Amino acid sequence: MSIKVKRFRAQPVTRLLGGRGELGGLMRMASLLEQAQTTLREALPEEMREHLYVGGYRDGRLTLITDRAAWLTRLRYEQPRLLALLRGLPEFAALQRLNLKVRPVRPPKPVPRQERHLPAQAAAELASCASEIDDPRLRGALERLAAHGATTPDDAGD
Repeated sequence: MSIKVKRFRAQPVTRLLGGRGELGGLMRMASLLEQAQTTLREALPEEMREHLYVGGYRDGRLTLITDRAAWLTRLRYEQPRLLALLRGLPEFAALQRLNLKVRPVRPPKPVPRQERHLPAQAAAELASCASEIDDPRLRGALERLAAHGATTPDDAGD
């Protein structure tokens, strides 16, 4: 049994992203959602703009996501006006309704920084090794590492 490899010519990225394939459809949907989000954020009061995200558009329903229930309540009052605004755009003429959801955004946890200490004696050993190395790149790396050594007598005990 042999496997024959088909060789295709490389296609320009613009053709892949703008064509009729899956990537083209995905790019058109992303552009449509970005347009909806921009339009809605411009129509909302300043304090609400950063709390509104467009989640998706399917079967005539546009999903709007907020990060708190208080913003969802305010969006419910704005819903008729926002629907009329979006229906005025040719891309959203078939829009039937808005689905409103709350999804709290959790801030990412910062990665804990590990403090590493190089005792003064270890730094002196590295500096001594660096002075005997002929390779300039390795010597420089060892010297930079030795520079991180403890400089005060209190730090030497780490």
